Amino acid sequence: MSDRPPPLPPGYIRDPGDAWVYGPDGAKFWGRFGAAGLLVWHPSLGILLQHRVGWSHFGGTWGLPGGARKQGESAVDGALREAAEEATVPPELLRIIHTSVLDLGYWSYTTVVAEALEVFEPVIADAESAELRWVPLTEVDDLPLHPGFGAAWSDLRQLLVE
Repeated sequence: MSDRPPPLPPGYIRDPGDAWVYGPDGAKFWGRFGAAGLLVWHPSLGILLQHRVGWSHFGGTWGLPGGARKQGESAVDGALREAAEEATVPPELLRIIHTSVLDLGYWSYTTVVAEALEVFEPVIADAESAELRWVPLTEVDDLPLHPGFGAAWSDLRQLLVE
């Protein structure tokens, strides 16, 4: 698998939100208007995780389908759109149960937690995923997690087991 992103399709117009934001310490974050990800939970299957391709930021780690928000887009709408684009997650089969915001002042990330009301099979729909998998809650910590998701996972897991 290549360490470079695939070429953009002909006629592709980059959204103004698709840009890096740099923090005062030099850390970089994707999404000029912030970013959002969707944690999809099914009581018997666990959570839907995305294995990130090697060329992506923190490639090779496991995290949530998600990405940069578009200008004026709510975090919930952005998370649902990104999960549909990346993993064909059907929004009509979800019930939003929580949102959690990491706000750094100059950039924010919103985790949208949703329950899957029916079982569905996710399908890789873009070049950002090496694999999509339902992972039981007890096995999530066994995977190499994206650092941001890894830092939030303990609190998010607590929400799901309560």
